[in-house]
Amino acid sequence: MPTLDWLGKKAVVNHHRHVPFHLLKSRDDLSCGDADSGNILVQADNLLALKALLPYYAGQVKCIYIDPPYNTGNEGWVYNDNVNSPEMKTWLGKVVGREAEDLSRHDKWLSMMYPRLQLLREFLRDDGLIFISIDDNEQHNLRTLCDEIFGERNFLACLIWQKRTSPDARLQMSDAHEYIVAYAKNLFNLKLHRIPQSPKQIKGYKNPDNDPRGPWASTDFSAQGFRPNQMYSINTPSGRVVQPPPGNCWKNVESVFLQLVADNRMWFGKNGSGVPRRKTFLSESLGVSPWTWLPNDEVGHSQEAKDEIKALFGKEEKRFETPKPTRLIERLLFIATKPGDLILDSFAGSGTTGHAVLAVNYKSNGESPRRFILVEMVPTICNEITAKRLSKVIQGCDSEKGFGGGFCYCELGSQLFDEKGRIKPEVTFKDLARHVFFSETGKPLPDKAEKKFPLLGVSDGIAVYLLYNGVLKDKSQKGGNILTVPVLQSLAAHDGPKVIYGVGCRIGTVRLTQENVTFRQIPYEIKVS
Repeated sequence: MPTLDWLGKKAVVNHHRHVPFHLLKSRDDLSCGDADSGNILVQADNLLALKALLPYYAGQVKCIYIDPPYNTGNEGWVYNDNVNSPEMKTWLGKVVGREAEDLSRHDKWLSMMYPRLQLLREFLRDDGLIFISIDDNEQHNLRTLCDEIFGERNFLACLIWQKRTSPDARLQMSDAHEYIVAYAKNLFNLKLHRIPQSPKQIKGYKNPDNDPRGPWASTDFSAQGFRPNQMYSINTPSGRVVQPPPGNCWKNVESVFLQLVADNRMWFGKNGSGVPRRKTFLSESLGVSPWTWLPNDEVGHSQEAKDEIKALFGKEEKRFETPKPTRLIERLLFIATKPGDLILDSFAGSGTTGHAVLAVNYKSNGESPRRFILVEMVPTICNEITAKRLSKVIQGCDSEKGFGGGFCYCELGSQLFDEKGRIKPEVTFKDLARHVFFSETGKPLPDKAEKKFPLLGVSDGIAVYLLYNGVLKDKSQKGGNILTVPVLQSLAAHDGPKVIYGVGCRIGTVRLTQENVTFRQIPYEIKVS
């Protein structure tokens, strides 16, 4: 498979592994609505935020949507990743310019995207997928990048969104569309959903023969190709004999056709002499199969997206240059998710993804709500636009009734470990437990773990324990943090291999082997990034 190379690639291929883990701290004063909704808005650099969220949500996200910088030269984005590479350190803190001004602009964009896509893949469920909005500036590079990270075989589609309603007279060739590139975690496991029919499509259903099953639409009964058992003659109700059109055959064998006729599912026109067409009843329709064309009359356009923000903020309008319409994200959610699923957007911007999730939940008639995780880097955007927009959607405003729900506003806290690899004093048992279990198993800490501490959980037949911070109720300096024979005997039983993290161990190697125990010393044997 062809691969893509660029200045700085060697420095970022494994950069996501070296990003330090941070704590997350909630801000009640900036949160809104139901605190137990499961929705989160994080204000932080998205690379650091994704690494902090990973121990909580790895392998749990059904759908990711991101709208990263398009690298047009007009966005003012800055490459800020502190990668230990001399050529990349010269990029830090400098706005990425246009093609003629900045010959390394594509290298910077690729170096920024690569580690983030690597981390995003780790969040996806085995049946999950990612949608990425992009335009012609980087679409070709993005496809090759995603082929490398997600696998060429997991490419689903490149959707085309009609973002304008008319040409821009100022341009020699006005662009009418953008792309949404879609990749699955594992295409074999992916199952997409049909989308509800639009009012315009529903109008196409009629009932000219007063069928008791209600309105129906007819579809062509012929199919391309030559299949001998589907090349029969058909006698219409008027007595006219019809053959398959030239180069075609009928869609079904004759026995199936006769069953359809007997069930009044074939239509030969009002006079009974037309070419046969199959009836599809509105009452039996499961929706419309999604396709790659996203017209603006169905999913909205750029101006509609800006009007949505104006309607919510009114006189206190907050300017955001490139929002997406809520209807567009709703369409993606209908295609890719079902009630109860988790959606992630690490380039949250104006908060359209969160708005769309809340809107879909509001329309879902009490079904288990979808949940969102949003990350926005710029504090002023996150506080003044993203959070306020979500709050207005939840609580309602002059132009719109509130949808209900809520979100927890979080900021990045301190790192789990200091520069010498020591655990910071403010790290709680549960903070370290999440990190230890994730670094050992690659999975989030089970919810039921709190009831059985210091047993964190069992993964692939291996039990993971943590002796830290007086978890065994002994508050002395070393109490319960040292693995001794009595401590080992007091741990929750597990018939299989055990990995035990602790400050020290007073059990010999032979006994540990007999007990099927692997001991890892804190903090030296804990992965710090």
